[in-house]
Amino acid sequence: MQIQISGKQLDIPERLRNHVQSHLSKAVERYFADPIEAHVSFSRTGPTRVRTDCSVHVGHGIHAQSHAEAESESASFDAASDRLEKQLRRYKRRLRDHHNRQAQAARSALEARDIVLAPEVEVEDEVPETFQPVIVAEGTTRIETMSVGEAVMRMDLADAPVLMFLNGASDTYNVVYRRADGHVGWIEPSREGDKGE
Repeated sequence: MQIQISGKQLDIPERLRNHVQSHLSKAVERYFADPIEAHVSFSRTGPTRVRTDCSVHVGHGIHAQSHAEAESESASFDAASDRLEKQLRRYKRRLRDHHNRQAQAARSALEARDIVLAPEVEVEDEVPETFQPVIVAEGTTRIETMSVGEAVMRMDLADAPVLMFLNGASDTYNVVYRRADGHVGWIEPSREGDKGE
């Protein structure tokens, strides 16, 4: 597995690079024999705090991400790596089953626009009707067919707040998201004839 290690506003000593290489390789390869690549990024979040972001590309369309903060680079990495390993352990069987199903039946995935908007700016009175948010980044993302359980797993692994997918059971576009209370929400469009309360 190729591991890219980077630091934002700090230098990464060779001892830490070696620790990241050996520890992350062992942790990921314990659950997946042929992971594709990984990226570990260190950054300062305060005068004495360091944040580590770990991202691992485990297989086709499957990414696992975690992050942690601590007083030192090594403590921050160890916490992020432990969290990543727990995610992989929790979903190991389901990920392998999913990978096998994808290999047997190549599902078509739709492309969707992925747009990042600038944060809202504070205005003194009210927003004019012609106001348009600034587009910071634009790209495409794949909307894949999967079950609700697979979507929740993918959202957890990617450490993402929301995931849109095509529900294989209902053939409708659905969204799963992390609620403020920590639970997972699921949005599924109602079909004709469904009655809401």
